[in-house]
Amino acid sequence: MDHRDLRLLDDDALERSPVVANSDMNRERRLPAYRRELGVDVLALLRDTDRVVRWLDLCCGTANALFEAAHARGDRAEIVGVDLVGYFAGPPRPPRLRLVTASVTSWTPDAAFDLITCVHGLHYVGDKLGVIARAASWLTDDGLFAANLDVRSVRRADGTPAGRRLTADLRASGLVYDARNKRVSCRGRREIDLPWSYLGADDRAGPNYTGQAAVESYYAVG
Repeated sequence: MDHRDLRLLDDDALERSPVVANSDMNRERRLPAYRRELGVDVLALLRDTDRVVRWLDLCCGTANALFEAAHARGDRAEIVGVDLVGYFAGPPRPPRLRLVTASVTSWTPDAAFDLITCVHGLHYVGDKLGVIARAASWLTDDGLFAANLDVRSVRRADGTPAGRRLTADLRASGLVYDARNKRVSCRGRREIDLPWSYLGADDRAGPNYTGQAAVESYYAVG
């Protein structure tokens, strides 16, 4: 189906969608979820360095995991959580934890991060590829970005799945795509210019592999 036959939503309309405001999808996750879903042991990363580590969690939900990390290793971390809804588990807040209510498609940090994570958040974002490119540009030179990504939720303008063309373009840009675990990641700051132009999103796509309703994103391919 061509995107012109769909009711594609822009960012403002999408962020008002009840699918995007879904409160059931892992919003109250704890630290073990980051190892299970992304293969990232956050506390181990904080323990294995003598310097302060900066961690950014996109689509952080209630930020329970961020509170856990701040209380456990607050002397080793500066933590920022960003979420569209802003239903956070605190205050009170540890001094090095900052929680921001904003869209991840438009928010911009003021410094680089050693770790950037996004657990299942891209399922509800319109321009998924744009967020990935932005996050990669916010890393330190040896920083790590890791997020869940289901490439089946990325569609061409004619409605066909992005498929191998997208995974090839991601890898050509220096990103790693793990098809089995549906993860995208990269190590070290990079500027990514994918030949995919965002057209809009469909919030009526239905459940994805998580069993929760998700958003499909449409792109013109250069």
